[in-house]
Amino acid sequence: MYTCFTLDSLNHDLQPWIDRLRAGDPRALARAISTVENRAPGWSELLKALFPHTGKARIIGMTGPPGAGKSTLVDQLAKHYRKENRTVGIIAVDPTSPYTGGAILGDRIRMQDHFSDPGIYIRSMATRGSLGGLARTTADVATVLDASGRDLVMIETVGVGQDEIDIVRLADITVVILVPGMGDDVQTIKAGIMEIADIFVINKSDREGAERVEREIRAMQSLATRSDHWTPPIVKTVASEGTGVKELAAAIAQYEAFLQKENLVLEHNIHNWQERLLEMLRDAMLDKARGHLTDGQVTRYAAEVAEHRRDPYTLVEEIVGKLESGKP
Repeated sequence: MYTCFTLDSLNHDLQPWIDRLRAGDPRALARAISTVENRAPGWSELLKALFPHTGKARIIGMTGPPGAGKSTLVDQLAKHYRKENRTVGIIAVDPTSPYTGGAILGDRIRMQDHFSDPGIYIRSMATRGSLGGLARTTADVATVLDASGRDLVMIETVGVGQDEIDIVRLADITVVILVPGMGDDVQTIKAGIMEIADIFVINKSDREGAERVEREIRAMQSLATRSDHWTPPIVKTVASEGTGVKELAAAIAQYEAFLQKENLVLEHNIHNWQERLLEMLRDAMLDKARGHLTDGQVTRYAAEVAEHRRDPYTLVEEIVGKLESGKP
């Protein structure tokens, strides 16, 4: 079969491919990311081989509502880290185009100054219908970048507001970016992304209302204490001018030092992997279920439920039962 041939070819070429990737070959890295993102034949074997080389990169999640200036801040933060001679991988999760199904690639346009720098690798990803601000394969692409030897991997989420909390399952450090002029949005979204911040950034802080946003954040922080007793600092930036970027990098380093001092790094990683394993299991089970159902069957089942000829609960139990028994 075609798949077996491809897998045999991939396995034969796997170690040289990984060696080139870890040596900094951008083509090997791009090929690996494409294989993983598109779930091409052999993607699972590739990730299994890369995993032992991971765990060294610091993963920073940059999240917040649309229009907060996330891309500009990521761009400036990358420049700061490059001045320190640290290598950076950037994953920019863009909205999916309604026409092509691909990423709109706005972030790549905004970060094109870095294209000639081999120390920065930028990858835009389409959400492809995924909720929570992250594409389904973002975590796997981060694994590839980690294995390639990047010192930092920054993930910029798409900016979908309250539901944008998936990043906390993946990032070591989560930065929530807000801007003045959001009205009551700080209160509105506090039940979602406001609770996942390790660091708050008030971007475009030269605008009127920055002080009010800071007061609202501090008021919210006074109502609850985190289990690790960390109080997320508030950093003011004007990303378009590079103002406050150095202070943001310092706040990130401060939180890293806190995790090390309190021996929370392993605990943090265990919690993240607990969430990610459950998510991976859900995806694997869903793929298995889809493999046993044709589009025609799903349409027929949907029609039967819509016409109230059968209930969806019994139907799902039957499908699960067939999966467990291995029957078609």
